[in-house]
This record gives sequence, structure tokens and C-alpha cells, in this order.
Amino acid sequence: MKIWAVSNQKGGVGKTTTVVALGGLLSAWGYRTLLVDLDSHGALTSYFKMNPDGIEGSVYNLFHDASLKRKDASLESYIVATGIENLSILPASTALATLDRQVASMNGMGLVIANALKKIEDQYDYVIIDSPPVLGILMINALAACERLILPVLAEFLALQGLDRMLRTLKMVFNAHKHPPNYIIVPTMFDKRTKEAHENLQSLNKQYPDYMWGSVIPIDTKFREASRLGIPGPLYVPTSKASEAYAELLEVLLQAPRVKSKQSGSGS
Repeated sequence: MKIWAVSNQKGGVGKTTTVVALGGLLSAWGYRTLLVDLDSHGALTSYFKMNPDGIEGSVYNLFHDASLKRKDASLESYIVATGIENLSILPASTALATLDRQVASMNGMGLVIANALKKIEDQYDYVIIDSPPVLGILMINALAACERLILPVLAEFLALQGLDRMLRTLKMVFNAHKHPPNYIIVPTMFDKRTKEAHENLQSLNKQYPDYMWGSVIPIDTKFREASRLGIPGPLYVPTSKASEAYAELLEVLLQAPRVKSKQSGSGS
């Protein structure tokens, strides 16, 4: 089982859209995929028509179980089917906003997600974590659990500053005795019509030449309709420019050419 996290310390950069798009493509290509919502805003959970304000079983319960050291706690009991073959979600509740105050001082709480996922590693091929935009126990869990970090960023000045903060956070969280996950910077919602976008993309390529993905995710209004319907964009409009771009990104992440859909339940 491979675990990826999508993170940035600035909101509005296409983080949840990226999680959904990559998760949808993985499921369509036959990989058993689990999405994990660690953001108290619950955008990923809401995408699949669940209410973070009223949901009963969520990732919050998993942290609550860990704080009580419940040995009978089961991650599977909080996982929900999305209605899309091969695609499941561990949803979030807005109660996650209180988590730092409740459990941050307890030992081992930074590894709750990593430890829980180890128990189900035979059940999924890929896990994608939607990380919150602020440094705290939830982001630490996302970073500790993942082996690949995807950093969506807009080609605009303020978004570049957010990326810089995120990279400083990585250095702070992972000291000399711990190796940070491999990361890839993905320009999202790119508007090729603007001079500013092209100039900022050049700045990104100059500052982070070893970590940039070689392309961009363009603006695609069709993804808004997909979001309204609760369907991953690449499954709703597979031939759109953004869908094709996400497919190209996934090929890079998988380090393999695009494949035809495999039979449900097959390994990676």
C-alpha cells in the first residue's frame, strides 16, 4: 500500500480537487483507493455528499479511540463507500477543529493515522490524505504517514509565499534524524492567458527545479459541475484538459505509463 498526502499551508490552491481527481483516476485504473480527510473544514467529505457537521463516525473518532488507548478500535468501522467502484473515504467531522486542544500533548498522537493504516495495508493499493492547511497534530499525522507529498500551488505571488511556508514546515517537522517524504510541486488552476501566471511559473521552475512537475493543471470549469454532482472530475469529463493533465500527473506519480482499467481488487 502506497500513501500519498496532498498539502499546502495556503487554502484555495486546489488541494481537495487534486485528492479527488487522483483518487478517481486510481479507482478507474483498477487500484483499490482510500481517501482520508484530515481537514476540519471537511471539503473532501462534503464532496461526496456527507455532512461534516452531522457525521457520526469519522476520523475524529479514530483519534478519540487512540487517546483512550482502545485496543478494540477499528479503522474499518469509520470508512465509507463513495458509490464509486474501488473508491472509499475516511471522512472528517468539524470536531477535528478541537483536536489539537484535546490530544496534542499526549504521547504518540502524531502517529495515529500511520499506525491505523498499517492495520489495513492489505485492503488498499493507494491512500491519499487531504491535509489541513495549518500546522498542528493533523498535518503532522499526514506528513508522518505519507511516503509521497504532493504540493499544489497557484502561479500567483501569495500562493508562492504559502509554498515557502510549507517547505519550511517540512524542515521543521523532519529533523536530521528523520527523512521527509519525497515531494512534487504541482501548479494548479493555471490560467495560460495571464502574463502573471507565466512569470510566476518561471519563478517556481527557477526556485525549485528539482521538485517541479513538468506540466500544469489548467483551469477547467467543467470540474465545478463534477463537484456539484459528487463525481471526480476525470470520471465526469475524462477528455477535458484538466482531466488529461491529472492523468499525466498520475503517470508520473506511478512512474509507469497509463494503463487500462484493471479488475476490481487487483494489486498495484
